Amino acid sequence: MTDKPVVEAFDFDGTLTHHDTLIPFLIDAAGPWKVSCSILKQLPLMIGYFFGLSTRQQIKEGLLQNTIGGIPLEIVKEKGKEFARKKIRAKLKPEAMRKLQWHQNQGHRCILVSANLDVYLEPWSQMEKLQDTLCSILQVDDKGRITGFLKGKNCRGEEKTKRLLALLGDRKSFILYAYGDSKGDKEMLEIADFPFYRKFD
Repeated sequence: MTDKPVVEAFDFDGTLTHHDTLIPFLIDAAGPWKVSCSILKQLPLMIGYFFGLSTRQQIKEGLLQNTIGGIPLEIVKEKGKEFARKKIRAKLKPEAMRKLQWHQNQGHRCILVSANLDVYLEPWSQMEKLQDTLCSILQVDDKGRITGFLKGKNCRGEEKTKRLLALLGDRKSFILYAYGDSKGDKEMLEIADFPFYRKFD
């Protein structure tokens, strides 16, 4: 037996959900035509990524700049709340949600750790009663409009572990269950006592 607190860290896209949620959200927020045009504009950066000439953050920020850039944050937050209420449920994996609910029933501290956006992940986490949400945060200008850049780093890879440890403190002070499905979760899974890669048991 141990008296250490137990923490559960879940990735979102591909782990709790069947597919990516960023593009569906941007389509809701900015429209399919704008999103399609933005994806085409990002093709050079996407190609450059495979040759190490660009980063995921640059690609994501380019996509955001050309879709929701310039829109007041409050408007996008409302879109995010609506997306969380009406669209995410159909994208969730039942087996993943059962595991999340199991942790909650055990009284574990449940944390969402995702590279996706705060405007819809935070309201979804509140709906599902997760204690914390660590994710990518939209930057705004002095007029409260979205710039298209992220505030800080894209919450992926090493950034996930940095944010977890910044929140929770000394890694030896808690027991960690971690769930992920991609290379972006590698570092988080490596520090877990119980890592689950593309599985829940």
